[in-house]
Amino acid sequence: MFGPGNELLYVGKSVHVRTRVLSYFRADKGEKAWELIHETARIDWEYIPNEFFSLIQEMKLIQDLQPRFNVRHKRKRMYSFVKVTAETAPRLLPVTRVIQDGSTYYGPFPRVNTIAQIARELSQILGLRDCPARTPVFFSDQLEMFGGGHVPRCIRAELRTCLAPCVGRPSSAEYVKAAGIARRFLEGKAERPLAELREQMAAAAARMDFEYAATLRDRIDRLTSFRNQLVAFRGKVEDLSFLYRVPGFAGDDRLYLIRRGRIRRQMSLPKTKRARAHVARAIEEIYGEAESGPAALSAEEAAEILMVARWFRLNPKERKRTVKPEVWLAEKDPRGMTGRT
Repeated sequence: MFGPGNELLYVGKSVHVRTRVLSYFRADKGEKAWELIHETARIDWEYIPNEFFSLIQEMKLIQDLQPRFNVRHKRKRMYSFVKVTAETAPRLLPVTRVIQDGSTYYGPFPRVNTIAQIARELSQILGLRDCPARTPVFFSDQLEMFGGGHVPRCIRAELRTCLAPCVGRPSSAEYVKAAGIARRFLEGKAERPLAELREQMAAAAARMDFEYAATLRDRIDRLTSFRNQLVAFRGKVEDLSFLYRVPGFAGDDRLYLIRRGRIRRQMSLPKTKRARAHVARAIEEIYGEAESGPAALSAEEAAEILMVARWFRLNPKERKRTVKPEVWLAEKDPRGMTGRT
């Protein structure tokens, strides 16, 4: 719905557009619908043959165009990521934005404050630095022209909760090893940080320092929960790679090529061998290319992944309409609707 001066006022979706629009004219004065229709100068609509893609399109249009009368989707949701920097001495940082800087990003996660705490605790357990990027880094195996040592630059270096590359304590291999453990933990492949905490908790309990043991227990619970979230999210995203065949209104059936939760392309469902060959080329192009990894993931793309995941979570029967790329290519039915999943 557009107002005077071509201002976009509202974006919505409906199976029955005529009925939906007429309902605005029946709204009582003072209601939001009444105010909207009295400001509307013209109404445009776009035909989408199924509910699935209309949900995605509505979200994207509202996020991109920010219509004044929309509420849902208008505020771009804040997602958080754990960033492993591409520095000589990598750091773990909680961030809300992904940029092409060579770093590795893990996420997205919805709770920003929780991720900040997890990144801090994981850094402390492994001894990774959390100082500013401009802090000079020196390793014990680094050749220096002028000796004399370096002064610790923070309390963590003093307390030895950091490997302290600012004073040249670790070798480059030692620090890289610790950073590697962090990466594996974020990938759900390493138990060492949790094992170290359990040892510390047992030692604290043995010396009857029960308050500190309880603190360590809570830290173990948080890290365990975070690791489980990482593994679960990664599994869900990897599982969202398939062709999704959706029947549409008046026979306008569509085929959506989804890879890692993102709709890479939509096409009419092929009904001839020639059309099927065209789809086959698209499949090879989309599913054959190397993934650029999490560093290519923006907040908008994260929102799309979560929306697609939510659709299949709320509509589990729709998974019967999906098929893996290699299975689809092997099918002989030119309509691609054999029902195999």
